[in-house]
Amino acid sequence: MPVELAVIETPCCVLGVNPPDEAATAELASMFKALGDPVRLRLAALIAAGGQACVCDLTPHFTVSGPTISHHLKVLREAGIVDCERRGTWVYYWILPAAMRSMSEILRVVPS
Repeated sequence: MPVELAVIETPCCVLGVNPPDEAATAELASMFKALGDPVRLRLAALIAAGGQACVCDLTPHFTVSGPTISHHLKVLREAGIVDCERRGTWVYYWILPAAMRSMSEILRVVPS
């Protein structure tokens, strides 16, 4: 008579945190998608490095036109990565710290 072995359903890995809900994941995905373009990633890095930046300070760092830079900044703003304020003729941009925290938190490595 063959011996039947009991199968124990044990996951191979135990997740240390609860995954974010679908709405939060969708919002974060749009932020990562916005940063997926090399020009936008570089813009965000330049803005973050200086705390804030005027369009006039950003444009010389790129070979694309001013209107293209403005378009990329608009995408970053709509994704919730940067915010801006008009001061006279120029628009100044800064990184939104909450967005950076959210993006880094979802990818945080938890020591085992």
